[in-house]
Amino acid sequence: MDLNADLGEGFGRWTLTDDEALLACVTSANVACGYHAGDPAVMRRVCDRAAGRGVRIGAQFSYRDLAGFGRRSMDVPAAELTAETAYQIGALRVFAEAAGSTVSYVKPHGALYNRVVHDDEQAAAVIEGVLLAGGRPAVLGLPGSRLLAHARAAGLSAVEEAFADRAYTARGTLVPRGEPDAVVHDADAVVRRSVGMAVGHHVTAADGSRVPVAARSLCVHGDTPGAAALARRIRAALEEAGVTVRAFV
Repeated sequence: MDLNADLGEGFGRWTLTDDEALLACVTSANVACGYHAGDPAVMRRVCDRAAGRGVRIGAQFSYRDLAGFGRRSMDVPAAELTAETAYQIGALRVFAEAAGSTVSYVKPHGALYNRVVHDDEQAAAVIEGVLLAGGRPAVLGLPGSRLLAHARAAGLSAVEEAFADRAYTARGTLVPRGEPDAVVHDADAVVRRSVGMAVGHHVTAADGSRVPVAARSLCVHGDTPGAAALARRIRAALEEAGVTVRAFV
């Protein structure tokens, strides 16, 4: 099982994620590309640190929504979304390659991530942007999403992802952040859920139903309070359960 986290979520003197601590235990780093968080200096620093630790670098792109942290729903024309996706991936690739690594995979962030689960036009526009950026990286997304369907159709590697600290609906999608208990804050529960998804391939949804989970990567949100300590506990629990923790690419 791959263990990924959102990194580089800072801007100028403002920092949100504990990048150094997270890089010590994750296998893949979703690096913010400037549209919801991150700036050139932050992107370069995280790429340097990730490459030095052998952590895979992923481009985490979003709607152009720095004020809303990329979590506000937006209606962006398809051609514009394609260009903005390629722009963000291309910017991160400069720093990844300068660090002696590459952008191994890509992952939408926030509102865009949830939108391309079901919006066919937006999902197609995102994949067109990935292709435009070049490099043919893997695409990380929710199982059954339109994003992964379009990735496969384009010949890209589609990687299913699960979330350690997010609540699920009975349909296997994420509970919207605006709803109560969308984020699981109990660390013990998060660790149990992580092992259950990796070993038992299921998770208990918000309504108590059992939802099947088929994922190759497990995400810990970097902006969750205590994220680094939580990621360490998750990795230790997975390894105790006999799960090999390694990057999917």
